[in-house]
Amino acid sequence: MRLEPVAYKFDTLRRLVEAGLLGPTMPDRLLKAGIALWRFGATPAAACAASAARHPDARAIIDERGQVTFAELHLRTNALAHALADHGVNEGENVALLARNHRGFVEATVACSKLGANMLYLNTGFAGPQTADVVAREQAACLIYDDEFAGLMGEAGDGGRRFVAWVGDAEDPPSEPSLEDLIAMGDASDVVPPAQHGRQTILTSGTTGTPKGASRGAPGGLDPLGALLSKIPLHSRVVTADAAPLFHSWGYSHFLLALTLSSTLVLRRRFEPAAALRDIETHQVDTLVVVPVMLQRILDLGEEEIRRHDTSSLRVIALSGSALPVPLAKRGLDVFGDVLYNLYGSTEVAWATIATPEDLRAAPGTTGKPPRGTIVKLFDEDGHEVPQGERGRIFVGNEMLFDGYTGGGGKDMIDGLMATGDVGYFDAAGRMFVEGRSDDMIVSGGENVFPAEIEESLLKHDKIAEAAVIGIPDEQFGARLKAFVVPRSGASVTEADVKDHVKRNLARYKVPRDVEFVDELPRNTTGKVLKRVLQERETGD
Repeated sequence: MRLEPVAYKFDTLRRLVEAGLLGPTMPDRLLKAGIALWRFGATPAAACAASAARHPDARAIIDERGQVTFAELHLRTNALAHALADHGVNEGENVALLARNHRGFVEATVACSKLGANMLYLNTGFAGPQTADVVAREQAACLIYDDEFAGLMGEAGDGGRRFVAWVGDAEDPPSEPSLEDLIAMGDASDVVPPAQHGRQTILTSGTTGTPKGASRGAPGGLDPLGALLSKIPLHSRVVTADAAPLFHSWGYSHFLLALTLSSTLVLRRRFEPAAALRDIETHQVDTLVVVPVMLQRILDLGEEEIRRHDTSSLRVIALSGSALPVPLAKRGLDVFGDVLYNLYGSTEVAWATIATPEDLRAAPGTTGKPPRGTIVKLFDEDGHEVPQGERGRIFVGNEMLFDGYTGGGGKDMIDGLMATGDVGYFDAAGRMFVEGRSDDMIVSGGENVFPAEIEESLLKHDKIAEAAVIGIPDEQFGARLKAFVVPRSGASVTEADVKDHVKRNLARYKVPRDVEFVDELPRNTTGKVLKRVLQERETGD
C-alpha cells in the first residue's frame, strides 16, 4: 500500500491511537514522554523513559529474578549508564553483549542507548573462537556477558572492560563486576542525551558461513511501528512473552516494540514449551513471540496437554526467523485459532511481507503481502521484473533497510530495492510464496530444483516430523538429491515410503536419490537448519 507523505503520517497516527500508544494521559506524564522522545529519538532510551513517564508503576519485565517496573527500569538504566561511563564506555564506543533473554540484556541495551554507545549482539550458540573472532573484528571495547559463557570468553575483550550480565550458580564465578554491582554504585539521575544515537549490529544467521555484522541506526520516527501495526494488531499495556532470542532481529524487534508500547515483557533464559504454556496462563499473555520450531515444540506436547492451560488471552502468535511449514501453520491455527502472524524478512531488510491469519487460512504456505510503506518486487537474473505468478529474486524497499555490513559490502540493489537472497513468486491474490535461497538451487540432470519444495512435501507425510534436502556432487547428474528425515516419535517410515510420497506429489526428478534417517537436524539458535553441516558431513570438507 503506497501513501502520500501527509496521508502516511496520518495513517501512522491513526494506528498508534488504535494500538493505545496515544490516548488519554495526565498532561504532566504526556509532556515527560514527549520530552523523552524529543531528547533521545526513536531509541530504546526514549522508549524506556517515555514508558516510565506514562506508566511508572506498571510492570516492565518479568523474568526468573522477579519483576521490574518501568520507573525502576528507568532509574536502574540511568545508574548503569553512569557507571559504564565511569568505566570509560562513552558515545560511539562498541559494546558487545553475549546474554540470554533476561533483564540484563534489556538493561544493558537501554543503558548503552542512553550513552550513545554502539551495540553488538553476539549469538549465544557461538563457540569460543568464533566469539573472539567477532569481538576482535568488530573492535568491541567493552564486553558484557552471562557468567555461563565465561569459559567461552578466552581472549575476547581481554584488556578491555568486561562485565557480567547474569550471575547464576557457577562454581567458579567470573571475577569481573556484574551489572547489579554497577547499578548499585551508579548515579540514578537522568543521563544527558548523546550528540549521536548509538547503532545496533545484529549478526546474520550464518547458516552458510561466517556470520556478518549487519549495522542499523535508529529509525527517523514512528512510521516503521505504524507499518508493523498495519498487519499485526499489537497493543499497548498488554503482556508479551518474547521467547525468540533477543540477540536475533526477531526477538530484538519485539523487545523494542514491547518497550515502546509500554507492555510487560516476559522473559526466560531458555525456551521450554511447557513453561511457555504456563507463562501464557499465569501472566495472561497477549502476544507470544517465537520462531517456528518453538511453535512446533509447543504443539508436540499434544492438544490434550495444551488444553489443560488457559490460552484464551492469546491474540497474537508472532512468527519469523525461518520458514513456516504448511502443516505447522495449519496445526497452529487449528489449536490456537486465528492468531498466527508470519513475518518474512531478513536481518538486512527487516521485513518484506507479513501473513495474517486470513492469509494463512486461504494459502497456508504464503508469507503474505507487504505491509504499508514496503515495496517488494521480483527480478530475473538480468534485472528485469518478472510477471505475476513467475519465479524471481526477491527485492525489498522500506524504511528499515540496513546500512551495510560492518566489514564492508552490502546486498545486491536494483532501483533502490535490496535483495533478500531468496526466490519466490506472487499468486493471483498478491500473496507471496518463498521457494528458498537463490543459492540453494540444485541443478540435477539439467533440472532446477529448490529443496524447500521437496521439504514442504515431506512434512505433509504424517510420519515425518522434520526434513532437509541437499545436493550431493554426482558425476552423471551433476548433483543428486539427498533427504535427511526425522520420523515422528514412535512412527515407522522407510526409504521407499519417503520416495513414493515425493513421487506422488512432485515431478520425478525431485525424488531424492538418497534418504538418511536421523534423530534431529542441526539447527542454529533461531531454528534454521544448518545445511552446511549436513553438506560437510557428506563431502568431508
